[in-house]
Amino acid sequence: MPEPQYPTAPPAPHYPTAPPASPHPTPTAPTPTPPQYPTGAPAYPTSGPAHPNTGPAYPATGPAYPTTTPAHPATGPAYPTTTPAPPAAGSTYPTPFPPPTAPHHPAAPPQGPPYAAVPPQPTRAADDLDYRHLGSRIHVAEHQRGADATAVGRLLIHLPGFVVSLAVMATVAAAFVGQTGAWVVVLLWLASGAFVFHRPTELVFARRVLKLRPPLEQERTRLEPVWREVTARAGIEAHSYELMVENSPELNASAVAGHVVSVTTYALNEIPSSNLAAVLAHELGHHTGGHAWAGLLGYWYSLPGRILWALTKGLARIALAIASVFSGAATFVLLLFMSCFLLAGFLTIPYITVPLVIAPYLLAYVGRQSELRADQQAAALGFAGQMTQVLYQLQAHEDAVKAHALATGQRLQEPGKLARLLSTHPDHYTRLRALEPYLRIGR
Repeated sequence: MPEPQYPTAPPAPHYPTAPPASPHPTPTAPTPTPPQYPTGAPAYPTSGPAHPNTGPAYPATGPAYPTTTPAHPATGPAYPTTTPAPPAAGSTYPTPFPPPTAPHHPAAPPQGPPYAAVPPQPTRAADDLDYRHLGSRIHVAEHQRGADATAVGRLLIHLPGFVVSLAVMATVAAAFVGQTGAWVVVLLWLASGAFVFHRPTELVFARRVLKLRPPLEQERTRLEPVWREVTARAGIEAHSYELMVENSPELNASAVAGHVVSVTTYALNEIPSSNLAAVLAHELGHHTGGHAWAGLLGYWYSLPGRILWALTKGLARIALAIASVFSGAATFVLLLFMSCFLLAGFLTIPYITVPLVIAPYLLAYVGRQSELRADQQAAALGFAGQMTQVLYQLQAHEDAVKAHALATGQRLQEPGKLARLLSTHPDHYTRLRALEPYLRIGR
């Protein structure tokens, strides 16, 4: 049987090689031609436009004004010569309305609250100090502080008061806490004297009790350079002491406890830097001589005895006042009893009672001597002339106060001899006389 014949590959389709021509002809766009630009600039006119040579003619004469005034009527209108009759009784007149009143406005805007006046800045006194150690090496002394004869004498004078205070503390403590507790109280009281040299305690004492304050920034910029110069001349480290300020219009300064030096605002702002340095050198002399800490330590340990004496005097005054109400005889008997009691005390323990009686005079004498020694310390540092100027200024102020008192009719009470003996500062002329040797040698 013959095999079937399969067809071979089909013939490839015949595609046209070019698209058929469109029956509509394609229009051709005309080629645009650019416009013709002028090749040269337009001609400008060489002469301006012609203006008329003559202006318009103005009239030679002004308009004619009338030379005569218009005629007024010779007589005015006729007014009625008789008053019109009032209306009959019972007729009413309309009540006229009150004239309108303008609203009341203040003539000037109300003033606001007055602004607080800006406090004037304190004027700084002249800076005439000779800064010998500015930027140079400072030689620090081996002994920064000590105790001179006046400091030791002050402690010895306070010794009887210390013994009385010790007895008071022991007696009161034994009465309240027994004998064993009394020993503890006495030991704590003895150890409390160390707070005199404790710097934070001194600062609290200066602020709370003496009302001193740290200097402001402006005050510090004036005070510290002067203080550094003073301590450099003395060979003392400046940071060993704390500078503080007292708000006072007087020329003064003070050495407090063991590490505080204070000046008043007047001394800080009103006197020249050289005089301020002399004042600071004087207070530094109190510290280096031990006057400040010796005085505070003696006062602290004698305080219980002082309190007992104040209470005794108060009770005596009350007893005398009560006795005087009843009779003079009762007052006399009470005074006699008190006198016998004091006499017995003098005869029994004269080594305690006699020093207690004369202690105020001795302490005042030692205080005057310590002031002279502090002046000498300032003079030894080269401030003798400046210290003299300060003392003359203090004397002039004292004389001015006396003159003002006399001018106003006030009675001046000169201190007596006992009052002068109780003064802790010598008079200004005594201090000036003590500085004369330093002035002669040019310090």
